[in-house]
Amino acid sequence: MTATAAEKTASAAEKTGAHTPEAAGVITGARERIDALDDRIIGLIQERVAVSAVIQEARITSGGRRVNLSREMEILNHYSEALGKPGTSLAMTLLELCRGRI
Repeated sequence: MTATAAEKTASAAEKTGAHTPEAAGVITGARERIDALDDRIIGLIQERVAVSAVIQEARITSGGRRVNLSREMEILNHYSEALGKPGTSLAMTLLELCRGRI
């Protein structure tokens, strides 16, 4: 059974919250772009975790501590300056992911 144009429009409105087919198309396209960006961001975070593990291993092997608090403060400030208060929360989450198990 083939859906009518009205059914397709209603379905698109339900999925996107749009009230016109044009708006639903814009939203659908933008969501696809966001999904692609999210995939890239996740990949970059995974890469950051791996690089951080290398740094931690080198630091620990040389007799140092796993975490360098002054470096973490630099990162927190960088994100805060770039993104405001939410940047600090984002940086805290990234640092938590990258520290591994302490």
